[in-house]
Amino acid sequence: MKKMVMSLLCGVSIFGCSACRSTIDTTTVPELDLEQFMGKWYEIARFDHSFERGLVGCTADYSIQPDNTVKVVNSGYKNDFNGKFKQSVGKARRPNDAVPGQLEVSFFLWFYSDYNVLYLAPDYEYVLIGSSSDKYLWILSRTAQMEPEAKNKVLTVAKERGYDTDKLIWVSQK
Repeated sequence: MKKMVMSLLCGVSIFGCSACRSTIDTTTVPELDLEQFMGKWYEIARFDHSFERGLVGCTADYSIQPDNTVKVVNSGYKNDFNGKFKQSVGKARRPNDAVPGQLEVSFFLWFYSDYNVLYLAPDYEYVLIGSSSDKYLWILSRTAQMEPEAKNKVLTVAKERGYDTDKLIWVSQK
């Protein structure tokens, strides 16, 4: 009986571990000019998560600081454009210069999360951002509305990388 219980537990843990493995491709872009990446980005779409739930008109503003970190200002309005304005200020850094498309972002003390630039349009007009988890995905654009061909391109890239793009929430922008 004891052996049977142990075998069952081992089987569950092995299955559980294999089920936890993500099948997404988190390879980052090979080149990222941080200076060119700076500025305002409009959030076009995202996966649902608690820290942006219900927000519309979301933007991200990036600026390089004297210590070579990046100031991150994320903002949006709760429920609609007349709703409460919310803003979060954080910082980002490049943990490894040999992997330029991999950044880390922090909005609380020294706790950093992955910020992977998965695809970047050659003209830096739109970008696909993810993490090491398949639970986070963002499409950002320099303009509040993306051209259909650009949107189709980034959606194709996301699908090819293994993301379920049906889970994207399309963010209202002015």
